[in-house]
Amino acid sequence: MTAIKHALQRDIFTPNDERLLSIVNVCKAGKKKKNCFLCATVTTERPVQVKVVKVKKSDKGDFYKRQIAWALRDLAVVDAKDAIKENPEFDLHFEKIYKWVASSTAEKNAFISCIWKLNQRYLRKKIDFVNVSSQLLEESVPSGENQSVTGGDEEAVDEYQELNAREEQDIEIMMEGCEYAISNAEAFAERLSRELQVLDGANIQSIMASEKQVNILMKLLDEALKEVDQIELKLSSYEEMLQSVKEQMDQISESNHLIHLSNTNNVKLLSEIEFLVNHMDLAKGHIKALQEGDLASSRGIEACTNAADALLQCMNVALRPGHDMLLAVKQQQQRFSDLREHFARRLASHLNNVFVQQGHDQSSTLAQHSVELTLPNHHPFHRDLLRYAKLMEWLKSTDYGKYEGLTKNYMDYLSRLYEREIKDFFEVAKIKMTGTTKESKKFATLPRKESAVKQETESLHGSSGKLTGSTSSLNKLSVQSSGNRRSQSSSLLDMGNMSASDLDVADRTKFDKIFEQVLSELEPLCLAEQDFISKFFKLQQHQSMPGTMTEAEDLDGGTLSRQHHAGTPLPVSSEKDMIRQMMIKIFRCIEPELNNLIALGDKIDSFNSLYMLVKMSHHVWTAQNVDPASFLSTTLGNVLVTVKRNFDKCISNQIRQMEEVKISKKSKVGILPFVAEFEEFAGLAESIFKNAERRGDLDKAYTKLIRGVFLNVEKVANESQKTPRDVVMMENFHHIFATLSRLKISCLEAEKKEAKQKYTDHLQSYVIYSLGQPLEKLNHFFEGVEARVAQGIREEEVSYQLAFNKQELRKVIKEYPGKEVKKGLDNLYKKVDKHLCEEENLLQVVWHSMQDEFIRQYKHFEGLIARCYPGSGVTMEFTIQDILDYCSSIAQSH
Repeated sequence: MTAIKHALQRDIFTPNDERLLSIVNVCKAGKKKKNCFLCATVTTERPVQVKVVKVKKSDKGDFYKRQIAWALRDLAVVDAKDAIKENPEFDLHFEKIYKWVASSTAEKNAFISCIWKLNQRYLRKKIDFVNVSSQLLEESVPSGENQSVTGGDEEAVDEYQELNAREEQDIEIMMEGCEYAISNAEAFAERLSRELQVLDGANIQSIMASEKQVNILMKLLDEALKEVDQIELKLSSYEEMLQSVKEQMDQISESNHLIHLSNTNNVKLLSEIEFLVNHMDLAKGHIKALQEGDLASSRGIEACTNAADALLQCMNVALRPGHDMLLAVKQQQQRFSDLREHFARRLASHLNNVFVQQGHDQSSTLAQHSVELTLPNHHPFHRDLLRYAKLMEWLKSTDYGKYEGLTKNYMDYLSRLYEREIKDFFEVAKIKMTGTTKESKKFATLPRKESAVKQETESLHGSSGKLTGSTSSLNKLSVQSSGNRRSQSSSLLDMGNMSASDLDVADRTKFDKIFEQVLSELEPLCLAEQDFISKFFKLQQHQSMPGTMTEAEDLDGGTLSRQHHAGTPLPVSSEKDMIRQMMIKIFRCIEPELNNLIALGDKIDSFNSLYMLVKMSHHVWTAQNVDPASFLSTTLGNVLVTVKRNFDKCISNQIRQMEEVKISKKSKVGILPFVAEFEEFAGLAESIFKNAERRGDLDKAYTKLIRGVFLNVEKVANESQKTPRDVVMMENFHHIFATLSRLKISCLEAEKKEAKQKYTDHLQSYVIYSLGQPLEKLNHFFEGVEARVAQGIREEEVSYQLAFNKQELRKVIKEYPGKEVKKGLDNLYKKVDKHLCEEENLLQVVWHSMQDEFIRQYKHFEGLIARCYPGSGVTMEFTIQDILDYCSSIAQSH
C-alpha cells in the first residue's frame, strides 16, 4: 500500500500541487468488484482546498488515472454502517449517496479518521459522522498544539507550516551570502551554528544591560498595582451605593407599572360605563311618553314614536362580552321589557278602538250614498291611521303576536264595513239597471223559473226580453208573408224581442255606463286599501309569482300563516301573500256581488255580455299592468272568466235559436230572423269592440255565428215549400253579403266572398229556372235539337229529323207571337214579385237579370236556327228590341 501511495503522489498529485494524506482501496457495493482508490488530498497553495479523489487503474496500461474529485465541503454525511462490529462498508453523502466496501476495516477506519481531522481543521465540524465509533474519534483528537499522530502522513498534516514571504526572503539573502550552501551543506550548517551562537551572546549581553531598566519597570508596576487597588476600593464603594439606587429604581419602576395598569383599567372601566350609559339609558321624557303619552293627538303620536324608537335602540344594543352578567344591565333590560309590554298593550288597545270607531263613523255615512252610485271614501280614515304607521312597524319588530292580532281585528272590522258598503252599492247599481224600486229589485236575483211571470212585466220597462232574451218566443216564431211581417214586428216589440230599436240602444247604453261606473268605483277603492295596508302594516307589495301561497291565511279566520311561528316576522314572499290574503278577507263580497250583477245584466239582455266582456277585459288588462298577482287583478280575472262564459253562452244560444227556427208553410220566407239578428249583433259588437283588448274572442264568435247562419239558411231553404229554395238562398246571402261589406269585418273576408258567390249562383239558378216557363215549348224544342247534335248528328242535317223539321219549328214559333211573349213575361214578373220579399228590394235586380238571360236565350235560339236550318227563312216573331220594350213596360206598370 505504501508503494502505491508514493506512486500516486508522484504521478497524479504532485503535478497538481497536491499532497496525498490518506488512501483506501475500495469497490462499489453490490456489483462486480472493480477496485479503485479513494484519496484524501490537500493543496500546497493557500487557501488550502481539501478534496476526496477517486483514482482508478487504466485498462490500457499499468498506470493510474484520476477519475472524479469531490470537494470536502460538499461532503454532508459519513456513514460507517456499524459503530460496534467491524464492517468494511461505508457511505459518503455528496450530491448523492456513494456506497463503498473497503478492502479492510483498518483502511476504512484510517480513512474516516483522516477525514474527521480535516473536517476539524478546515471545515469547522460541518460534516456529520454516523455510526462511527467514539473511540476512533477520541484517538483522533489532538492533545497539544503540535500533537503527533500515528503514521507519518498524519504527523505531516499537524507539523507542516508553510513559510511566509519574509522567511523566504531571509533564507534567500542568507543563501546568497554563502554561495557554497547548496554544494557544501555541512559548511553552510557550521556557519549558521556560529552565527547563532554570536546572536545568543548578544542577546544575553543585552538582557544584562537592561536589568536596571527592568528594576525601574518593576517599581512602576508595583506603584500601578497600588493605584489599581485604591481604584478597586473606590469602585466597590460606588458599586454598593449604586446597588441601593438600583433597588430604589426597581421599586419606582414597579410602582409606575402598577400606576399605569390602574390608570388603564380605570380608562377601560370608564369606557364601558359610558357605553352602557349612552346606549342603555332611556330619557325620562321617553319613559313618560311610553307610559302616559296621548295616542290620539299628532304631537302625542310623534312623541310616542320617538320614544318607541329610542326604546328599540336601547333593547337592540349589541352588548359586549360580560355585560349581560351585570346586575344593573339585567335590571335595565327587564325595565325595557316591561315598558315595551305596557306600551304594546296600550297601542294595540287604542288602535282596536280606532278600528271600531271607524266602523261606526262610516256606517253613519252610508245613508247619503244609498241613492248614488258611489262608494264611500276611506281616505280620511287611512290618513288618520297612517300617523301610526311607524308605531305599527315598531310593534311588528318587537311584539309580532300583538301585531298579528291587530291585523286580524282590522280585517274583521273592515270586512264587515266594506261588506255593508259594497252590498248597498251593488243594490243601487241593480236598481239603476232595472229601473225598479229597491223592493221590486229583489226579484231580479230570483231563479228564472220563479220569475218567469215577472219577466213579462219587467219587459215593459225595457229590462228583459231583448233579441235573445226570450228563447221560447223565438222558437215558436214562424216565417210569415211580407205583408204579415210588418204586423209581426209590432207584436214582437210588445213581446220584448224588438231588433235594434231606440229603446234597446238606450237600455244597453245605460247598462254600459252603470257597469263601467261600478268597475271605476271598485278599482280605486281596492287599490287605495291595498296601498294603505302595505304602508300601515309595513308589508312588501312588489310582484310575486302566482301560486306561491303555501303559507296563506285561512279565509275563515285563523292565523296568517299555517307554517309561521308567532313572534317572528314573515319573509318577503310571505308578506306579499299576506297582503293578498288580507285583501281577500276584507273584500270577500266583491266577487260574488260582481257575479250577481253580471247574472242580472245577462238576464236583462244577453247582448249585455258584449259590453261586460269589453269593460272587464280593459280593467283586467289595466290591473295586470300594475301588478299581475294583486287582489284586484286576480278578482277581476276570475270575474272575467264568468263574463267570457256568459258571452260564449250568448253565442251558443243564438246558434241554438237558429237551429230551432221553423218556417210557415203558407207564407213566403224572406229574410230569416237569425240573419237579421246576426246583422244587429255584428253592428252592435263592432261598435262595442272598437279598440278593445279582447278582439280575438269576438272574432271566434263571428266565425261560429256565420257558420251557423250559413248552415241554417240552407236548411230553411231546403225545407221551404212556399218560396223557391233559390229565392231563400239568394235573398239571405245577399243580405249577409251586404252586412259584411258594410261592417268590413276583417276576420270574415272569406265568408263575405262565399256569401257573394252563393248569392250570385242562386240568382243565376233562379233566373234560368224561371225563364224556362214563359217559352216552355220553344225551350223544349231547342233542347231536343241540342240533344240530337250532342248525339253526333250534324247541325245542317237536324232539319231532316221528323220531329225537328222546318214545319215543326214554324209551329212552335207561331205559338209565341209578341203578344204571348209579353203576357208570359208579365206573369213571370208577378210570380217573381210574389216570391221576393220587400225588405231586400231585389225585384228590379232579378228582373234585369231575367231580361239579360232572356236576350241571351233569344240570341242562342237564333244561332241554332241559322246553323241547323240555313236558308229556311224562319225567324222569331219578336225581336230583341221588343223584349226590351216588354220588360220596361212591365216593370213600369208594376
